[in-house]
Amino acid sequence: ALVAACATNTHVATTPMPDREAGTMAVRTAPATGSTAVTLGIPPGHLPRPGRCRLWLPDTPPGHQPASRPCNGIDVRAPVGSMIVYRPDATIVRVRYVDAQHPGVVIAVRVFDATTGAFLRAEG
Repeated sequence: ALVAACATNTHVATTPMPDREAGTMAVRTAPATGSTAVTLGIPPGHLPRPGRCRLWLPDTPPGHQPASRPCNGIDVRAPVGSMIVYRPDATIVRVRYVDAQHPGVVIAVRVFDATTGAFLRAEG
């Protein structure tokens, strides 16, 4: 599951997101704010700085995630079910979701607002 940012509210989501264990698309949770929109679910302080990438491992606490790094070659290192988090600038975050059975194979790309974590759009 995506790691929720220190929220105590009930979580609701309706947009399909990759399911790490089943290898399919499944509903993921997002902080309840009166909206059913999917949110990023990564605490802002754990996002890579602009121009860098970070592998994000679902079910791993934020403080135990791999460090951010240059983006070159990160795809081939991405383990099954992980997320490749790329921050091209200070305003957005692009997340590439890696297949649950094939390391390095991206099955979905979603773009989020870096400040609020709100889902903006899906890409190719």
